[in-house]
Amino acid sequence: MIDYLEQIIDATSVEDVWLSHCDKMASFGFDRLLYGFTRFRTATSFGDREDFLIMTNHTGDYAETFINGGLYFHAPMVNWAVRNNGACSWAWWAQNTAMLSESEKKVVAFNIAHGVTAGYSISFRDASIRNKGAIALTAERGMTQDIVEEVWKEHGRDITVMNNVVHLKLIQLPYSTPARHLTKRQCEALEWMRDGKTTQDAAEIMGLTAATVEKHLRLAREALDVETTAQAVLKASFQNQIFVLER
Repeated sequence: MIDYLEQIIDATSVEDVWLSHCDKMASFGFDRLLYGFTRFRTATSFGDREDFLIMTNHTGDYAETFINGGLYFHAPMVNWAVRNNGACSWAWWAQNTAMLSESEKKVVAFNIAHGVTAGYSISFRDASIRNKGAIALTAERGMTQDIVEEVWKEHGRDITVMNNVVHLKLIQLPYSTPARHLTKRQCEALEWMRDGKTTQDAAEIMGLTAATVEKHLRLAREALDVETTAQAVLKASFQNQIFVLER
């Protein structure tokens, strides 16, 4: 496990971390993963879908319906993860079907139809109530929940630690959806604003006109879907898009 953790620690991109982690989890029989993280959670929402960090190696049709179709919002284990921290067996929802809402039962039926029937979910602890991250580890087809429990009995502690390390690594790397991605100039302009510089100061430092700097700031605000430059600085900081060594 030390070799694997060193590989994760040394990774320099979200993609490298994810590929390594998918391979490692597959060695335990979890061949389909779904990871999600938001810094914009409220009492009734996870925030704008475009601000999520979502990683998955599920099939495209499954991800399209479950994620983009919004089924995740009614998934029993997602609802569990919102209220709890730590690892939870999927036997939990199987043992509590009478307590599931109609929306949750529809998600369960959808998952069963796609072979998502056995596994574990891990919800990550965070100091901020606005942040929430979790990962669903789906067992390969043919593995029953009983088999999963045997795997977890032997390796669950290691698997939990590895997923927590991956989570901590992912949220400190730059990430954004294509719609939220900032250009190098937009990032640079936001960096100078965060340093307390005026638009004119930034223009002189960047060798541009004040109007051009303001254009970069406006485009950054539009990309991040915020109204003010201060909000843009905050959101770009959350997504680790500014003050990075390499883009």
